[in-house]
Amino acid sequence: MWTREALHELIQQRLQGYQFIVASNREPYIHRFVGSRIECMEPASGMVAALDPIMRACGGVWVAHGSGDGDRETVDQYGHVRVPPCNPQYMLRRLWLSKEEEQGYYYGLSNGCLWPLCHVSFTRPVFEEQHWETYRQVNKKFAAAILEEAGDNPTFVFLQDYHLALVPRMLKDSNANLIVAQFWHIPWPNPEIFRAFPWLKELLEGLLGNDLLGFHLRHDCQNFIETVDRSIEARTDHVGFEATRRGKTTLVRPFPISIDFNQHGATAQGEGVERETRVWRRRLDLKDDHLLGIGIDRIDYTKGIPERLRAIDRLLEQYPEYRQRLIFVQIGVPSRLGVAAYRGLDQELDALVAHINRKWGTRAWRPVVFVKHHCSEIQMMALHRLARFCFVSSLHDGMNLVAKEFVASRDDEDGVLILSQFTGAAQELGDALLVNPFAIGPGAHAMRQALTMPREERRRRMQKMRSTVAGSNVYRWAGKFLSALLKFDFAESVVSAAASAW
Repeated sequence: MWTREALHELIQQRLQGYQFIVASNREPYIHRFVGSRIECMEPASGMVAALDPIMRACGGVWVAHGSGDGDRETVDQYGHVRVPPCNPQYMLRRLWLSKEEEQGYYYGLSNGCLWPLCHVSFTRPVFEEQHWETYRQVNKKFAAAILEEAGDNPTFVFLQDYHLALVPRMLKDSNANLIVAQFWHIPWPNPEIFRAFPWLKELLEGLLGNDLLGFHLRHDCQNFIETVDRSIEARTDHVGFEATRRGKTTLVRPFPISIDFNQHGATAQGEGVERETRVWRRRLDLKDDHLLGIGIDRIDYTKGIPERLRAIDRLLEQYPEYRQRLIFVQIGVPSRLGVAAYRGLDQELDALVAHINRKWGTRAWRPVVFVKHHCSEIQMMALHRLARFCFVSSLHDGMNLVAKEFVASRDDEDGVLILSQFTGAAQELGDALLVNPFAIGPGAHAMRQALTMPREERRRRMQKMRSTVAGSNVYRWAGKFLSALLKFDFAESVVSAAASAW
């Protein structure tokens, strides 16, 4: 089984003598002003949680957008600051974006266009040529920063997500002495969907600069290979998952991401979570006969929160015995309010929650408690352990780590996971109650099933899911990806990059 120690040993044995650079839009540590004081915080991010142990072990460089209002105050003249603050083990290289660049590259092209396109979310993508130009410019900024950090040394570069799709080709064209890999953290839709993207050829050209390109699921790999096959001149291998363009071969592989099961479980059993459990009980005024359900999400139209709330409305309509007994806590962290679709969703949720509470609530009881702010890890773990069920109703999701976090918190082997069949996690957690999130009636029925499920069945299902998440932990994801990356030889990479187009 992959562990933190096994990953550390792999890095120490195999990465000696090489540089390792990670690049992402989001930074692993953010400095912000709190009054006149600057504090360092870690963003709530599955990507950061997955990559931070790698960087601590190899002492590499992480290149990211400096988004905190105190970030500039804490770096040197080259944008460098060593992190983590309490025990510095690697270098964070921050780069700066103007308001216009952030609007065009992040809110515009990345999240107003690529995000809805890849999630097939029934939200219309916005195709703005200026956003694409800005996206290209910001990708050049990232590429330039990475090339500065790499110098002439043999370097592994590990790029993250859809924000940096053009960077791989830029790097390879400038320095063939790099081995470049990228993990695409969101789904890749079928070729018909991506035909609408006006700059598809350039996007694919950029991604095929990678030596290794990873997705969560085999299905995403297949969709990517088919998109390449139909869209540009390239040699594709649909069995071996390879694409060759201009003499350069890119391997495409599935690497389902996960969490640190052991650490998460140990924290969930700690005193801090016990304390927060008592806080939630008082805040929600939980009585012995109350039944608690939870949903934990960013406020994002891909998460199916309105559909989930309508299923609760249907449950209370069809099963009166749950009135004044069921309390559903929806954690909704505001997100990307610079995008119009997100602002509209935020308003829709406020109205929907108010409607359900007016319709069914009493002076002493509200069926839906909407918490619209970020909660700490231990606050969410406390909710995990209190809940009879956790409802994950994503309309389309690459993986969804909330489902795995809920399972990892339940060392009591209790609780029921209701999980959308359109999440990557559904392929691993078959003992959840799998639902079509668009179907309101079946969603209500799944909650009814969760609330009436016998204790022994809950235990059996949770045991199996916990075993799955423990075995497929974040160190397995990182170890598998690094093992595949380390199979590349720098000399072969140089020859491949310099080869003439076929």
